[in-house]
Amino acid sequence: MRSVSFGIWVNVGSRDETPALGGASHFLEHLLFKGTNKRSALEISSQIEAVGGETNAFTTKEYTCYYARVLDEDLPLAIDVVCDAVADSILEPSDVETERGVILEEIAMTEDEPGDEVHDLHMAALYGGHPLGRLISGTTETITPMTQQQINSFYRRYYKPPVMVVAAAGRLTHAEVVRLVTEAIAGTPLSAGTAAPAPPRPTSRRVPVLEPVTVVREKDTEQAHLVLGGLAIGRRDERRFAVGILNNVLGGGMSSRLFQEIREKRGLAYSVYSYTAQYAETGTFGVYAGCAPGKVAEVLSIVRAELDTAARGGITADELRRGKGMLKGSLVLGLEDTGSRMTRLGKGELLFGDVLSVDDLLARIDSVTLDEVAEIAVEMLTAPMSLAVVGAFPSDTVF
Repeated sequence: MRSVSFGIWVNVGSRDETPALGGASHFLEHLLFKGTNKRSALEISSQIEAVGGETNAFTTKEYTCYYARVLDEDLPLAIDVVCDAVADSILEPSDVETERGVILEEIAMTEDEPGDEVHDLHMAALYGGHPLGRLISGTTETITPMTQQQINSFYRRYYKPPVMVVAAAGRLTHAEVVRLVTEAIAGTPLSAGTAAPAPPRPTSRRVPVLEPVTVVREKDTEQAHLVLGGLAIGRRDERRFAVGILNNVLGGGMSSRLFQEIREKRGLAYSVYSYTAQYAETGTFGVYAGCAPGKVAEVLSIVRAELDTAARGGITADELRRGKGMLKGSLVLGLEDTGSRMTRLGKGELLFGDVLSVDDLLARIDSVTLDEVAEIAVEMLTAPMSLAVVGAFPSDTVF
């Protein structure tokens, strides 16, 4: 390859915030590209764009990533710019006010996208007051009063070793990356010997197992958007490979059961799929569909019937083989660019403390048996499930 991707991963996300600081991680993500002691916001973007590269960042519930992708010959510039932004940003009060407006617009934009909003509504239904149930972006009520001092304190409290991982992939050498990063952070709060460890993530708040609920958000939309699902396994559970196969069988593609039954055979929805997400100690499984308001009851009936069939041992050997093939193919084909390779390295080290080889991952997928998929199907698909709906229905509608 003639490109490189470089990223800094920080083990802090929306679940690490207090209720009053909801959205601080995401707010900070916006601010770290607004200027440092060495560069203005314009210089940060123009220096990377002048060589045809790109910089960006994203925040999740458990981590934040800042990255750049450039030509191999511009790796020193990418490392210097990203390290500078992450380690030595100024957080000017004027920039805080500017980005506050941007984030409030982003929150409003999400509220205008019911297909996205229903997922947030479902997470809140599953986790209640637990931090995993909060919005990554924060809310108007938390973002509006948040001060520059609060964000800066959050920045300096959490952006410290050893909960940060540097990952890079492409046409480079490990020694070169180590040397360039060491030079880039010299004299900053991240340099060796000056940074105290970041506080550990609180582990005392257990994830509650709530009674299943139906939450309806009334909106004047042409389609109804719904998510039905419940809690699942955490990311360190070895059964995650069986879960991935099960998800592919149920709603992971055009050949999946839900897609075939709901869209192909009956034409009830344009978009229908299942998904899983894993966190440190828990996870989620859900089914999404967007359909005409008058078809919601029929769609839900089919979804529940298919989940019940799978839970009663209805996965076939052919479906197991296809589910494995989809999982392996998506894994390997997803590593065809330097950005995805960098992401695999960063997440593996940050979340697991190890990076499994592709061959090892493929072998683990191949080793999953039909009985193992059947067992996890019973556990996941017979557990209590909550329903979230966004559409033209009164909030007390029963489905």
